[in-house]
Amino acid sequence: MKLDVVLGLQWGDEGKGKIVDVLANNYPVVARFQGGPNAGHSLHFDGKSFVLRSIPSGIFREDAKNIVGNGVVLDPITFKGECDNISAKTGIPVTKRIVIAKKAHLILPTHRLLDAANEAAMGKGKIGSTLKGIGPTYTDKISRHGLRVGDILAPDFAERYAKLQNRHITLLKQMGFECDPHAEDAEFMEAVDFLKKFELVDCEYYVNEILKTKGILAEGAQGSMLDIDYGSYPFVTSSTTSCAGACVGLGVNPHQIGHVYGIFKAYCTRVGSGPFPTELFDETGEEIRRIGHEFGAVTGRPRRCGWLDLVALKYAVMISGVTDLIMMKSDCLDTFETIKVCTSYIVDGKPSDQWPFDTFADIQPVYTEFKGWHTDLTHCRTEEELPQEFRDYIAFMEQYLGVPIKIISVGPDREATIMR
Repeated sequence: MKLDVVLGLQWGDEGKGKIVDVLANNYPVVARFQGGPNAGHSLHFDGKSFVLRSIPSGIFREDAKNIVGNGVVLDPITFKGECDNISAKTGIPVTKRIVIAKKAHLILPTHRLLDAANEAAMGKGKIGSTLKGIGPTYTDKISRHGLRVGDILAPDFAERYAKLQNRHITLLKQMGFECDPHAEDAEFMEAVDFLKKFELVDCEYYVNEILKTKGILAEGAQGSMLDIDYGSYPFVTSSTTSCAGACVGLGVNPHQIGHVYGIFKAYCTRVGSGPFPTELFDETGEEIRRIGHEFGAVTGRPRRCGWLDLVALKYAVMISGVTDLIMMKSDCLDTFETIKVCTSYIVDGKPSDQWPFDTFADIQPVYTEFKGWHTDLTHCRTEEELPQEFRDYIAFMEQYLGVPIKIISVGPDREATIMR
């Protein structure tokens, strides 16, 4: 069987949670392969709304097993709160539906303090961290100082925790960051005990055994343009958000990858600092933000908004080998007279159809314009109901990107989805 992958192709917040929830019906297993608790996947169904930070989006499917993979960085405190909230609202037995990779790294409270200290020290050059401790945790992972989920089973875990915490305290003092590094020790240890209620697995063996007989849907966090290697560095996250991250984050080989579902919005958004060629600073940008409710699911921060960037999108499609495209929030453009899409750039005065290496280059978008459709798409449930202007918009994108758009979302609910 194959590992199918769901990826965000922009700067995050593309609506991955809804799509994984919709697709999960076809998969007995859903696996999260990278990222941390700043990735708020919003799900809406049966008149209820949920924001998932670390829990895979298949949690609401009764017959689906959910894996927190070894590429994830897990905050026990946040994870416990998330599980408690879901259990209280739904009665879902989270400990029976979720397994956790032993090799996933732990976010300590002092990782979050380091995140805040680093961001404060950068001043105007800050990258816009969500301050969840993700960057410092991946830093400890790469520098071989980190603690992993499997370590909580060791009899000397408290000593290991104190050793890493003391390392962080030294760094915080060197940066002159005032804080109480022990304020959350008791809550952290309580959350660690909570983790012990879950099945802790050797993810690579666990996943490969499942793939002998069943398919798995792998779920990415953040967006492709925030990839540590291929995103708009240094304004990126600290993990591999492209399809390659699914292999590393779950312990599978590239031959086992099947469909690669790439998700994008009908427009673009971005949170935090960094280049955003199509960003709008006018009333149109404000209107997109208002209609699309573009505020962070976890942080509440207003998102930067702009027209769809097909140059960046084609770049992300190429990097991950996307086989199927999924367009979200199509209905948010229902009222616009003219729809614009960026089809090339002027980079430092020169025409280009490629995403530039230089993050700080002067990037001016070149647009292709389309007539708006002035139709309420939220009532459409079949492709035949879609207006011709919208179909023309879809056809142009498919020709430019060279990949079919298989799913169109016309609203936040599960049912507001058109399968092509």
